[in-house]
Amino acid sequence: MQARMTNPAYVLPDAMKGIGSILKAVNQGGISQELQELVGLRTSQINGCSACVHGHTVNLRKAGAADERVAAVAAWREAPFFTEAERAALELAETVTRLADRSADAVPDEQWARVSAHFDEQQLSALILLIGVTNLFNRLNATIKEPAGVTWS
Repeated sequence: MQARMTNPAYVLPDAMKGIGSILKAVNQGGISQELQELVGLRTSQINGCSACVHGHTVNLRKAGAADERVAAVAAWREAPFFTEAERAALELAETVTRLADRSADAVPDEQWARVSAHFDEQQLSALILLIGVTNLFNRLNATIKEPAGVTWS
């Protein structure tokens, strides 16, 4: 399988600079790399982005995540491998990724209370930006049919 074209973020260098700045901010936001990858993986699973699912899975394994955690991300609600904080972050990732599925309140107050009980404002900012940028890459990759396993330069 071959992509339709080079990823637009790499075709237009200023785009990648902007995305890189967001990712740098996320990395400074106080959430662990493993949590970032779990959230990125769940978001990418929802969007069906094979390139991102593959990348987040590889990164989780490199970070030392247990295989059962990686394998259970899609079923995190029923799996015993996640902390309450991770569950709150995964729930936020699902809700924000599926905004069109909500008729009114994008993120209900009850859900916000659950996630904000585990993360401070800086960490919440990192999570929200991470979910947004992951959705951006999912949409870029889905549009150009980026295959799994591609290494970007």
